[in-house]
Amino acid sequence: MPVLKREGRQRQLLLSGSRVVVVGAGVSGLWGSLFLASMGAEVVLTDEAPESRLDQEMLQKVKDKGVRVEAGGHGLDKLDTILRADLVVVSPGVPLDIDILNRARQNGIEIIGELELASRFIDEPIIAITGTNGKTTVTTMLAQVLERAGRSVFVGGNIGNPLSAYLAARDGGQLASMADYVVAEVSSFQLETIEEFSPKVAVILNIALDHQDRHSSFEDYVEAKYRIFKNMGPGCYAVVNLPSLPKPLSLPKGTSRLAYGTKRQGDLNAWLEGGEIRVTLPGSKTYTFSHAGFALSGRHNLENLMAVILVSLVLGVEPPLIQEMISEFKPLPHRLEYVAEVRGVRFYDDSKATNVDAVVRALEGFDSPVLLIAGGLDKEADFLPLKEACRHKVKVVVTLGEAKEKLKASLSQVIQTIDATSMEDAVTKAFKMAHSGDVVLLSPACASFDMFLNYHERGEAFKRAVKGLAYE
Repeated sequence: MPVLKREGRQRQLLLSGSRVVVVGAGVSGLWGSLFLASMGAEVVLTDEAPESRLDQEMLQKVKDKGVRVEAGGHGLDKLDTILRADLVVVSPGVPLDIDILNRARQNGIEIIGELELASRFIDEPIIAITGTNGKTTVTTMLAQVLERAGRSVFVGGNIGNPLSAYLAARDGGQLASMADYVVAEVSSFQLETIEEFSPKVAVILNIALDHQDRHSSFEDYVEAKYRIFKNMGPGCYAVVNLPSLPKPLSLPKGTSRLAYGTKRQGDLNAWLEGGEIRVTLPGSKTYTFSHAGFALSGRHNLENLMAVILVSLVLGVEPPLIQEMISEFKPLPHRLEYVAEVRGVRFYDDSKATNVDAVVRALEGFDSPVLLIAGGLDKEADFLPLKEACRHKVKVVVTLGEAKEKLKASLSQVIQTIDATSMEDAVTKAFKMAHSGDVVLLSPACASFDMFLNYHERGEAFKRAVKGLAYE
């Protein structure tokens, strides 16, 4: 039976009594299951991990709603469960080519993601932000600007609050009012499973090599990102960092494009000029914004700021409110976050830099010599682009984690590399080799899962190690 193919109230009626399997019991799978159960669906939630490793508090909530949980694997033993489904909702972390999903497709069962599911029940305008790097920072800045302008905002998506969590709060009467805007950070994994998802404003911040362990090629990764514009049209805006796009962009008819870049060229709508950001919208005057008080360093953060300014102006925010946010915005944790200065050496936590491009951009923001701490779980990245970035900026690379041998092989010809066995060891070795005026930067270019639960835990370990130096 086709599910969710009709409009409005009919969709809820179609969900009621339908059999839905949610594959993946991470945060989006758990909230998606809760929402589906509240709509009257018969829900089965599956996960590769054993039940003991799942979020027990949320797991109990979904069970209380009548959701059946089948944990411990996604093998063919789950095939009967999948083939009985009217709809499969797959979580972003689950590869789309596993056997049970292939069999579901062969049997004509609709497969969508939680982002697609939730968006079909959201009437509020969605502002969607994607890119290889900077998504969370831009999502947060934009939400702050809109709130300064008196708008009610739900911030979610890949940033940690699934859109189905907004639906649960909205429809459960837990919100004082509906949001004026839903601002969503969106990943390539989520965009792979959209069909109707159609934001009012969609942003691509940048595209560089990443997630080669998931996407079959860079071209496939680019196509996943470009899907954010798939269902746009008249009244919609595509905001793009034009110089960073690896291939020409073709937008649906009627979609308005707003482009930006650091150097004024072609038909850009925002650019840097004379220490300021200049912005011009079609049929409008030119606006000027100062970034003198902006707390985030690096050219890439000025590019991100231009995206925020363009979206804010399109949504009717007054320029003085945008300027206030620029002056008062505080860096987010683990994103080029200043930690401390110890005996003249400054320490920065950029644990969220999980790909090569993010590290290159971070290094561009420093004029002082850098001692770089890098390594972790390899995402099948090519580390060679780091060579030029490190050649003139970096004194030493301290390597750790699973990828350290690959890093050394890529960098040792141009820069000194030394091994570390732990984050504390890495910080200690970097500090011993540093001089007053130098920077010690944690910017791993790798995922964290070989040594830590996530990038947050890795960054906190770095901070503890730095604080330990201060007390020696």
